[in-house]
Amino acid sequence: MGVKVYGMPMSTNTIRVLAALNEKGVEFELVIVDLRTGAHKQPDFLALNPFGQIPVLEDGDVVLFESRAINRYIATKYAEAGPDLLLSSGTPAERAAVDLWLEVESQQFGPPIAGLVYEALIKPMLGGATDVTVVEAQAVKLGKVLDVYEARLAQSKYLAGAEFTLVDLNHIPYTNYLMKTPKASLVTSRPHLLAWWQDVSSRPAWQKTAAGIPF
Repeated sequence: MGVKVYGMPMSTNTIRVLAALNEKGVEFELVIVDLRTGAHKQPDFLALNPFGQIPVLEDGDVVLFESRAINRYIATKYAEAGPDLLLSSGTPAERAAVDLWLEVESQQFGPPIAGLVYEALIKPMLGGATDVTVVEAQAVKLGKVLDVYEARLAQSKYLAGAEFTLVDLNHIPYTNYLMKTPKASLVTSRPHLLAWWQDVSSRPAWQKTAAGIPF
């Protein structure tokens, strides 16, 4: 029984999991759960995730939801394949840096970029109109976070240190969408952040993942 991911190929949270699987070279089947038809609220899917959200990972008897938790599982189970995404062989300080920046991604970076991308990119695709006021407000919040990132990346090649880790990977899906909005300048105006983006987005595993996004 192989690995299955239940989700949608345009969902950033689904893409986050697919990117981790591709980094580790793990074969998987993407099972489409169409949010537009309410498939995520049907009993069969709620049996996998009682919160009715995508993605869900099914790996034999293991069933997990929440994309960031899924990615920790992937990084741990397939530690020997591909890059050491959790720096499991690193020092306590190096591993702590990974944990720290994983929290930053979730708590500081995630909320404003999700709000911005939804308003500027996803909402129009769903037939709605972009609220420019919301975009601008979220851009200000995100810009303050990215100022911290720029300073960090002036001293470190990657966000958690010298190596590419799960921290960098977890940032890629939303940054990819940000670059398709009028606010791409939030990245391009920060030289160290831009160099980081050009590096991580050129990784073969991400290129493979991105090719599957029906944008």
